[in-house]
Amino acid sequence: MNISTKSASIWHHSLILSSGAQPANISAMRPIDSDYGALDPRTFDAMEVDALFDVINLTQTHMGHLILYRSLARPISDAQALIEKQAAVRELESNPEMHGILKHFIENMAVGEKALYPLLYGEFIGGLSSDEPLSDSNKLTFGGYGYRQYINGTRFVVDLVEAVNAFPQPQTPYLHSLFGAIRDFGRSRIYALMRGPVYLVDGKFKTQQEKPRFWPIPRFRPSMIKPVPMLIFMAAISGILYAFQMMLPELGASYMGYGILALIIIAIPIILLAIRVSDRDSIIYPLRKQFRQSQDLAKALEAMGMIDELLSFRRYALSTDGVVTLPDILDAQHHVLNVTAARNPLLDKVSPDFVPNDIALDQSERLLIITGPNSGGKTAYCKTVVQVQLLGQIGCYIPASRAQLVPVEHFFYQVPDPGRLDAEIGRFGHELKQTREIFFNATSRSLAVLDELSEGTTFEEKMTLSEYILKGFYKLGTSTLLVTHNHELCERLQGEGIGKYLQVAFAAHGPTHQLIPGISRVSHAEHVATRIGFSKEDVEKHLAARRSPSNLPDEPVT
Repeated sequence: MNISTKSASIWHHSLILSSGAQPANISAMRPIDSDYGALDPRTFDAMEVDALFDVINLTQTHMGHLILYRSLARPISDAQALIEKQAAVRELESNPEMHGILKHFIENMAVGEKALYPLLYGEFIGGLSSDEPLSDSNKLTFGGYGYRQYINGTRFVVDLVEAVNAFPQPQTPYLHSLFGAIRDFGRSRIYALMRGPVYLVDGKFKTQQEKPRFWPIPRFRPSMIKPVPMLIFMAAISGILYAFQMMLPELGASYMGYGILALIIIAIPIILLAIRVSDRDSIIYPLRKQFRQSQDLAKALEAMGMIDELLSFRRYALSTDGVVTLPDILDAQHHVLNVTAARNPLLDKVSPDFVPNDIALDQSERLLIITGPNSGGKTAYCKTVVQVQLLGQIGCYIPASRAQLVPVEHFFYQVPDPGRLDAEIGRFGHELKQTREIFFNATSRSLAVLDELSEGTTFEEKMTLSEYILKGFYKLGTSTLLVTHNHELCERLQGEGIGKYLQVAFAAHGPTHQLIPGISRVSHAEHVATRIGFSKEDVEKHLAARRSPSNLPDEPVT
């Protein structure tokens, strides 16, 4: 294994924390046509990544939830970075003390984190304060002026930093980087503002260290009770009473003091309301805008989410009945995926007796052609290959007994897509265009699954096109899986020594979902048609029923 001694950066993507008015969510993590990494949107859907996320997602924090989803949508392609992340998973596996510390940490942070997002994205409409949003809309709308959310949100951040400062030194660079990101945030100006106190000097926010010394500048107090204004009001009331009672008795105006006192008492709630509105609009809202735009805070929150993601991998491994393993990561210029007894990650949960299969893809066996009748397990095998690769490529355990892989730069999964057909080129042209896009973007570190080739044309043209396309992928060095019923194509390529051939194994009761060497020349199309009630007999029965006397139209009356 060629492992560099230089530590890889863990910050591969733009930071998740949204600087806008709404928090980030899952939809922002999905690949789109104008912005994707190793998985384009069609491949993302074809590989059933959402379902895979549901299986392995055992995160406890909102940020961990987003981090894990982003990992699946944009897996690591750099071998060194993947090795370091995987080493952190192994540290949690081998170091119960560190695992226990981080588990307790995430459990506490999952509770406190819920208070941060109302502070960053809440809308405070005044009135009585509320802990829960006032409506089910997308906006986080709360009663009050944001004082409670400010206190709880900033307290979470302080607890986050103080907890990590007490952690023991980790053994792996990945965890060291995560802890470091949170500790660095603890030394930032934004953290000092969130920890408090905050002073407003010449329209700008100042920390304790930034405030001019010995200046009598009032600090911001996130409370509806305002001691300084209250003292001023009390002093004003006392002064007025003194003036009208003691200094102007000869004028007979002492009664005016009581009148003015009554007006001041009535005005106090109005003045305090104005102060609260000013606190919200002039302090809390502008402050939290700075918090949302802080790269240091965003990194600290992602570091917390990444710790949660690592723990989720451990929970997934412990919750799986079968054997799981962390694959050996190879750093090479061409793709390799060798797995012993691989199980499909989705079917493994619902079908524990699902037959495992080996996977062998490397430079010498980089074209794998799978044949067999319908419903035999061809697609399940292809999904197993790409999903196992994806799990291994995010640093997670895979359901297998042993594995090694080279991270791929691109995943491709071509399936028929009737919803996108172009009337000018038809089904054949549409699918050929898809294959063309895959071919011209593939490299020797790509993994491509092709579900049939050159459909919608004559057999002779299909043979010619499929042959030169597969030979092209083979020469590119791309790891390619083809699902086909075309055994004639297989025999032609096999005669030239190109490709490895697997077929679905059958027993007396039907398919076993195990793949064995060879080329299948049988078709179970009639068997499938019978199962869904559309066999030749079903068609004839339907026609006979339509011709029965009871279904014939009545004779016209003469």
